[in-house]
Amino acid sequence: MFSRHPITPPICLLTLASLLMSPWGLARAGDAKAGEVIATQQCAACHGADGNSIAPTFPNLAGQIEGYIADQLMKMKLGQREVPQMTAFVANLSPEDMENLGAYYAQLQAKPAAIPESDVDAAQRGERLFRGGLENMQVAACMSCHGPGGLGVPQVYPRVANQHRDYLEQQLLAYKSGERESEGNIMNDIAFKLSAQQIKDLSAYMHALK
Repeated sequence: MFSRHPITPPICLLTLASLLMSPWGLARAGDAKAGEVIATQQCAACHGADGNSIAPTFPNLAGQIEGYIADQLMKMKLGQREVPQMTAFVANLSPEDMENLGAYYAQLQAKPAAIPESDVDAAQRGERLFRGGLENMQVAACMSCHGPGGLGVPQVYPRVANQHRDYLEQQLLAYKSGERESEGNIMNDIAFKLSAQQIKDLSAYMHALK
């Protein structure tokens, strides 16, 4: 059992102004029923019929923040985020379709994950980073933006809990290298300061975060 008495996290790096400037911070609520139709026809093969994907490199979408899903789909459509596997799927999606998909996946339940015995030490190190950050490196605790349970903040920050470990690691490394960019480069600045091992540790912890 991991500690329930975390180090007090540093203040979140994002300011209220940056939140208000977020292109998806004011996303409209979508139609979950309409989103289900699209998801069943186009998304289930990779992301699972219930939004929990089988392949560790495809993200779980169940329980993800509604506005975040719509935002990322639009970025892919506009070429601001390159995901070759998604190119054909987003080409014909309208902004309304994206909002509907976000609404559908947001209401689904993410499947809880367990930490394998081989990952316990890494997850314990990851917990310290997630809850306490790295004060000497000016890295904020992940929970200061993504919440103590990693569930994200509606229309603000994405959910990271119960995401595939491989996918989390892949994305953090992409932020670190600059292959993927975040709003205001916040995640790029944070990931850049993390070592490959620290990224592995964080991924191991967030994967099974309850």
